[in-house]
Amino acid sequence: MDSYKVYIGLEVHVELSTQSKFFCGCKTKFGATPNTQVCPVCLGFPGVLPVINKKALEYTIACALALNSKINENSRFARKNYYYPDLPKNFQISQYEEPIATGGWIDIEINGQTKKIGIERVHLEEDAGKLIHGEGEDAEWSFVDCNRAGIPLMEIVSCPEINSPDEAYEYLTILRRILRYLGVSDCNMEEGSLRCDANISLGKAEMGTKTEIKNMNSFKELREGLKVEIQRQANLLKKGEKIIQETRFWDAKKKKTFSMRGKEEAHDYRYFPEPDLLPLYIDDNWTERIKANLPELPQHRFDRFIHEYKLPSYDAGVLTESREIADYFERCVRLFPKPKMVSNWIMGDFMRLIKQEGEVKIKIHPAEVADLLKEVEKGTLSTTLAKEVMEIMFKSGKGVTQIMEEKQLQQITDKKSLEKAAKQVIEENQKAVGDWQKGKSQAIKFLVGQLMKKTKGRANPQLANELIEKKLKELFGASS
Repeated sequence: MDSYKVYIGLEVHVELSTQSKFFCGCKTKFGATPNTQVCPVCLGFPGVLPVINKKALEYTIACALALNSKINENSRFARKNYYYPDLPKNFQISQYEEPIATGGWIDIEINGQTKKIGIERVHLEEDAGKLIHGEGEDAEWSFVDCNRAGIPLMEIVSCPEINSPDEAYEYLTILRRILRYLGVSDCNMEEGSLRCDANISLGKAEMGTKTEIKNMNSFKELREGLKVEIQRQANLLKKGEKIIQETRFWDAKKKKTFSMRGKEEAHDYRYFPEPDLLPLYIDDNWTERIKANLPELPQHRFDRFIHEYKLPSYDAGVLTESREIADYFERCVRLFPKPKMVSNWIMGDFMRLIKQEGEVKIKIHPAEVADLLKEVEKGTLSTTLAKEVMEIMFKSGKGVTQIMEEKQLQQITDKKSLEKAAKQVIEENQKAVGDWQKGKSQAIKFLVGQLMKKTKGRANPQLANELIEKKLKELFGASS
């Protein structure tokens, strides 16, 4: 294995988040009843004519610009001819010799080092339909759902410059983050809006024969599938056997790749220019307008959070993972200008509450977060009570002041009432008092905990500790 160099190229297919399909007005909503989002155009009926979705073009141009690619002034669609049961036309409108964009790169971070992975091309095509395999009485049947047929599909092809499964994982992670920041796709692999095929070859002085792996439905499976295929090829080469150029299927349960078919070459698809679509002309003015509206990209934002807000790299990484969270953080900081304190709260219980929802759905206005942190800073709310308030805010939508009044959650800082409670705690917990007298330091923590329990967590922790210690010293000082 050590004597071979690994070459990996990824073909990433991204379903674009347009409201309608690429060449017709059919909806693109995921999960609709099979074959209810179709029309004569996406079903390939004779005599129909496609009309290009402008938004799909603009999304692709925006993505190419974010990947440092060159936007080609002239590009053309082509017919890619092949038969699949879920491809109604028996050809796919795609791009071949004249894609929308070529070149570019993505920077990845591996073992503390930055590595540049080249982009070969970015092009547009239409998606195929989907086969639904029957179960039970229908186990021998497969059913065709054409709802997905015709959805705009952007393909991003990397150069074979990825040299390990970990690099492939990092590349795909960064690419997905960029796509989500741009808002061009939700990149949900479970729903098929982001799919990835990998080409792998091993060689010494140069690349060897490549195989393609399909059916890797998560980032974890991508890394696992690549490891297995690399090892399979290495074992064959050590035995002096040849690698067959083919497409292989990743079986996640068996942790193996299996041969599907011989790997097609471009000539197998009999590409020719799509006769029903004119060539595309993308002028500089159009490109510049799209470029001017690009959001701040995640890597730039990560660097800025470190320098502008003086955050640790870990905090910056968590906060910039999602554009929505990064935006929210900055809105909170404008209202409560203590970035590290805001970061701690967002990365803690706030993120936990969002994860419980299963999606980034922020229910608390930044002004309420600012009000909450002001109460913590003033000492009106303890950290424990503030967490309780935040959870109620998240679930009910109520404001900080309203919750504190309704639940009577203000922190108790009144010394007289706490002294009375401290005295009761000491009287009720003589064993812990005896332990403290014997020098067991943990006993005082227990007594403070009992005081917090008696006040339902509302006692000021620092004051509670001081009063318990004071009462103990008074008690034993008096007895001596």
